[in-house]
Amino acid sequence: MATETKQPRTFVVAARNSQLAQVQANSVLAQLEQLYASSDDPSKPKFTTSFMSTAGDKNQSQALYLMGGKALWTKELEVALKDKEVDMLVHSLKDVPTTLPEGCLLGAILEREDPVDALVVKKGKEGVWKSLEDLPEGSVVGTSSVRRVAQLKRKFPGLRFLDVRGNLNTRLAKLDAEDGPYAALILAKAGLVRLGWGDRITADLNPPTLYHAVSQGALAVEIRDDDLESLEILQKLTHRGTDWKCRAERALLRVLEGGCSVPVGVYTTLTKEGGDELLEITGCVTSLDGSEHVEESLKEKVTSVEEAEAVGVKLAKVLMEKGATRILDEINKDREHRIELAKVADAKGGP
Repeated sequence: MATETKQPRTFVVAARNSQLAQVQANSVLAQLEQLYASSDDPSKPKFTTSFMSTAGDKNQSQALYLMGGKALWTKELEVALKDKEVDMLVHSLKDVPTTLPEGCLLGAILEREDPVDALVVKKGKEGVWKSLEDLPEGSVVGTSSVRRVAQLKRKFPGLRFLDVRGNLNTRLAKLDAEDGPYAALILAKAGLVRLGWGDRITADLNPPTLYHAVSQGALAVEIRDDDLESLEILQKLTHRGTDWKCRAERALLRVLEGGCSVPVGVYTTLTKEGGDELLEITGCVTSLDGSEHVEESLKEKVTSVEEAEAVGVKLAKVLMEKGATRILDEINKDREHRIELAKVADAKGGP
């Protein structure tokens, strides 16, 4: 009696339709395919890609601060995932809400690129402006992140900050335009490197100058929680050190109940001392005008991802006790007020 050959499953790997998201998804696709490159098994899995636009991609005019939380970048993708139209979602982990929809989980967190933010100055000024300190008083710095604005207002009160939206190509074009207002942009270093634009980086903005976003620089793959085949495959791509650090950061943010527009900054290391692994995480919360800033660090021995998350939770509670709750409450009140003003303006047909 002939043995029935198992038909190979084709896994659909999905992501946003932006250039960066496609590059990231294709990098994950290549790693998945490499897992089976040497196998002659006719039933080995196959992989393909699918790309779609999200609410965050479609609305390029309104400030992120007013548009809501991180689900702007993930909701449509998650609907397709739960409907089984796709099987794996590749995200920049910093864009993923800290609480996933029911039925979804993170199947893999891949090795992190350098998570810091980077200064990029206008073309032709590279030899003159080599740091934020070199920018003339009143220079306009473009960024859509209130975290960056809050921290940098505190340290560089003489600079002006202006929202800038669009993909990296669009933002760099706005920066370099002769009649454009921007002297410089602040961008995630990882995105620039992944798109091959590392040569545009003027300077890294390391802590304590600027604490980066939670999970910045890391890619994650989201799956259905009942898809055991996907989970088994993706566990081979997970980078343990990145996984522990990012889950600690996400636990911190989850307790603080921060979204992508909340000025929570972090910096995390995982080191070995003797036979122990030590997780050190610094977290900060800064008021929108930079006038208030709460910053604390914890360093503890960890032996599991659960213990790493517990360190993040503990640090969040310390920050809240030191004043972060008051700052975040004021930020939420400010956002609600601005949203109401925006609704009134929309009803009247303009600002």
